[in-house]
Amino acid sequence: MQSLVTPFGASYYFSSKSVTVDVYQGLVDRGWRRSGTVFYKPDVLRHCCPHYTIRLPVASFAPTRDHRQVINRWNRFVLGDEYSKEAAKLYPKSKADKAKQRNGFDLPGAVHESEYANTKRPPEPAHRFEVTLEEGKFTKEKYELFHNYQQHVHHEKPSEISQSGFKRFLCESPLQRRTAQVNGKTQQLGSYHQCYRLDGRLIAMGVLDLLPHCVSGVYFLYHSDFEKWSFGKLSALREAMLALEGGYQYYYMGYYIHSCAKMRYKGEYRPQYVLDPESLTWDPLEGELRALLDKKRYVSLSRERRLKEAAQGTGGHAVESTQHDAEPDSYSDFPYPTAKEASDAVSNGVSLFDVRVPGVMTEEEIKQHPLGEQRISGRNQVFVAEDLMAWEGGDIRDGSFKGITAEFVAFLGPDVAKQVVIGFG
Repeated sequence: MQSLVTPFGASYYFSSKSVTVDVYQGLVDRGWRRSGTVFYKPDVLRHCCPHYTIRLPVASFAPTRDHRQVINRWNRFVLGDEYSKEAAKLYPKSKADKAKQRNGFDLPGAVHESEYANTKRPPEPAHRFEVTLEEGKFTKEKYELFHNYQQHVHHEKPSEISQSGFKRFLCESPLQRRTAQVNGKTQQLGSYHQCYRLDGRLIAMGVLDLLPHCVSGVYFLYHSDFEKWSFGKLSALREAMLALEGGYQYYYMGYYIHSCAKMRYKGEYRPQYVLDPESLTWDPLEGELRALLDKKRYVSLSRERRLKEAAQGTGGHAVESTQHDAEPDSYSDFPYPTAKEASDAVSNGVSLFDVRVPGVMTEEEIKQHPLGEQRISGRNQVFVAEDLMAWEGGDIRDGSFKGITAEFVAFLGPDVAKQVVIGFG
């Protein structure tokens, strides 16, 4: 049987047409992301440019001076000087508003300041700016924006851009949409398009997955006419505020690639936390972690600490940390050092438990998991794995029904596996 988790390059993939937002939240917290209906998990250890999952606790977010300047510059453009002068005369600020302004930067207020619904009229602002959260459906208007962005910002040829690609990449989503009540508010969950319109024209759009504990940014695009307004930063600030105001707790900005200069900006949204690729715990992108990322291609703080403790505990004698740091990690517990070697090994029938991927359950952990209770679907019916004849006689390390199920569960993780039905055929 063919594995349900397919290695390609330095990532592993599977596809699904229907996933609950709770399941996807669990997957994201194990290093997975999605593109349309395809889910992928980079092999952080073997990737030439390691992809780390990051998240921002929005209640603690403090915008930088640059962030404040970007918002204020956009607001001045939308409102216009004449409007600002007239509005200041007609609607003078209260003492409370002045005190609030003196005490610090009001990020939520600044983010929404230039939205047409929030402007005091008369007079009319220079432009009518509106932001709406819409279902992630295809429209000609959205596709034309996508076409412009891919051609002028990503420099793709027109022949490389298609409606089918746009639909597959940014409109099709397996996430089941629902609502939840959080602190008296109705929380939208599922995949959405956050559309930015200026004077009725769609000028930018964020593709978002709204999950039980986070706003997850999938993609953002803007028209090349508005490139000078730093829409990448504007959108990140607005999406962080959506997470704060909607009670989602965290803002996930996709993957962080420390070695990529274009990705470094994500670290400016602080306090940012990085998912440890091995322990799947969260560490602040500061101090120790940032210093290690500057020195090493692959970093797992839990691994660093484990190795240091082992070195210090040998024979009961402490070892200076500088000595430990000077010794390169051989990663001997990961037998295939490169992505190609790992992929070739899987193609040649080597078990994924022998390849070993950071953040994936080991053979020992799978043996402790109630694998036989896994729900399986086939021929429009749902079964318990151990009730099927094909389950008997198989081994978790071979290409049998049991082996394929074991590998998939190992990648999903124990909590997610209990929530899903794995489809065969």
